[in-house]
Amino acid sequence: MKKIGLIDYYLDEFHANNYVEWIKEASNGEFEVAYAWAKIDAPNGMTTQQWCEHYNVQQVDTEEKLTDISDFIIVLSPDNPEMHEELCQVPLRSGKHVYVDKTFAPDAATARRIFAIAEEHGTPCFSSSALRFAQEYQGIDKSKIQNIASWGPGTYEIYSIHQIEPIVSLMGSEAQRVMYIGTKNWPALVIEFSGNRRAVMSHHGWSCPFAMAVNFDDATSQCLQVQSDYFKLFIQEMVDFFRSGEIKVAHTETVAVIAIRNAGLKAAQVPGTWVTVE
Repeated sequence: MKKIGLIDYYLDEFHANNYVEWIKEASNGEFEVAYAWAKIDAPNGMTTQQWCEHYNVQQVDTEEKLTDISDFIIVLSPDNPEMHEELCQVPLRSGKHVYVDKTFAPDAATARRIFAIAEEHGTPCFSSSALRFAQEYQGIDKSKIQNIASWGPGTYEIYSIHQIEPIVSLMGSEAQRVMYIGTKNWPALVIEFSGNRRAVMSHHGWSCPFAMAVNFDDATSQCLQVQSDYFKLFIQEMVDFFRSGEIKVAHTETVAVIAIRNAGLKAAQVPGTWVTVE
């Protein structure tokens, strides 16, 4: 059985709490989360020791030891992307397969620095929102997409990744500028891509599903609502990455996702004004 180590800012968060069982299930027991290390105890949850005892995972004293004894590594901290550059320093120098959880980085410059470490040390890695792998987004003819309208739940800061990721997977990494068109309680963003293609994304509260309308250059359209178990589909892709080494998302696309998200945060300060994606 292959051993996976978790590195986190703090454990007892949704991803860590579910990955243990999901990975075992998706791999039919071929892979297991065996080790864990966290920088701090969860502010409003179990301590690292309590979490490891609860999930039957061995607590490790240092990142270095965890990286050394693990076959594969997952860097978590899903809601604190500002921690990823620090948490990735050791595992991305190991040469072992590393998955880095969403949101990959707070800005594109940081994302490029993180990937540079992996590339310098020959470490296969990738990062993604689970929504990229939803069944509904597969099989769409990307070459003919002219416009996309996307909507979903949650706050922009944490949940925008789940709309930007599928948009970039379908429209590519050549985003040029964004404009914030939302309000305080209705975050909304226009993203302009090369070739005068545009996507509009918006957040409509916690009861709103992830959904999308895709318009093609022949004036046809396709409307979809995500109903597939995208988390389980994502875990299957992660397991295949550990098994095969096949990087599931190009680094250039991940950098583009982060650049768009950061440009959107800046654009929210100047609604109705175009902000360059850098």
